[in-house]
Amino acid sequence: MKLTARSLTVLVLIAVAAVVVAALAMVPRLRADDASAKQPRTPWGAPDLQGIWNTNTLLPLERPRQYGARAMMTEEEHAKALAELQERNKRPGRDSRDVGGKPGLGTEKDVARAYNEFWFGDKPTKLSYRTSMIVDPPEGRIPAFTPDATRRITDKREFLAALLQGTSGGRPGPISPRRSERSPDYNLDRINRADGPEDRGGPERCFGDGAPVVLGTGTFGGVMQIVQSPDSVSIYYDVGQGSGYSWVVPITNRPHLPKNIQLYRGDPIGHWEGPMLVIDVTNFSDETNFHGSRESLRIIERLRRVDANTLSVQFTAEDPTTWTQSWTAVQELDKADEKTTLVLEGGCHEGNYGLMGMLLNTRAAEKAFREGKGPDPAKQDNATGGGDN
Repeated sequence: MKLTARSLTVLVLIAVAAVVVAALAMVPRLRADDASAKQPRTPWGAPDLQGIWNTNTLLPLERPRQYGARAMMTEEEHAKALAELQERNKRPGRDSRDVGGKPGLGTEKDVARAYNEFWFGDKPTKLSYRTSMIVDPPEGRIPAFTPDATRRITDKREFLAALLQGTSGGRPGPISPRRSERSPDYNLDRINRADGPEDRGGPERCFGDGAPVVLGTGTFGGVMQIVQSPDSVSIYYDVGQGSGYSWVVPITNRPHLPKNIQLYRGDPIGHWEGPMLVIDVTNFSDETNFHGSRESLRIIERLRRVDANTLSVQFTAEDPTTWTQSWTAVQELDKADEKTTLVLEGGCHEGNYGLMGMLLNTRAAEKAFREGKGPDPAKQDNATGGGDN
């Protein structure tokens, strides 16, 4: 076959194009390899995720509906939302002593709003351009409930409403016969009843956060401290009012625990995929409640150091008995100054006099009612703050 000059030129151009395409295809891999090479390492060679991490950048878990499927704000939207945030930060918050829209008086003024603003620390000063932590589904919202989950959640909602019936916080009517029923699920809500500790909400009983933890913003939003060893990663969450806890993730290839062994924060198993720690969590219990999901929840969490001062925390939540599809969220945390950031041990149970007080107070109120010395506690709202509590 005889090649003309023109044919030879075409062949050369095709060959050059093929080389360019191949080179471009390698760029992401080279960049990933370069990033992996720069990844801080522990003395035993694992990616180093250690440090204290938190965030002061406001970003909602679910996307506000006005953004539709848009993952990012425009410059104009961001400027407007940031101005609104800064305006909200000027409000007195819990430093206000107004009661019912009017200045409080005497003792009422002294106890209004309980904790003052000091205990809630600094407020968020930054606003992400992202419109939601949820990145999948594309609309940035938790998927719809399955029919079974809808029935389960509706039944619990009706039970809670029945126990409020006839109080200032509920619908009109006599005391509901459901008041003597057990909760249709393992209760983690604040029921308008205090027959025992199981009638009170999870926070009142010092259950603390489950897994995964989505940190809030500012001081009260909490911090995450990571400490590593060759065979485990310990994650300590200092969150809420003394509700911190330590979550130890073994680095192992063992199978998950038998299905009949269920744990409040699940059975975590970790392994490394390049620079990323992947944590597979199953075996949750019916005491778990993550956005409606209970013991069938499965979480795949991925932690990766983006740079020296940024940690990406991604999780995918799966539960075919609760949601119509799985969903994924990403939160980026900042490295805190370890010299000035104080991480405190959780001490909720040790200081939880409130739960005992609520139970004792209810018994005293029932006794007074039987003796004709006070109102019927069953007709008072002790769940929503509707006016009688």
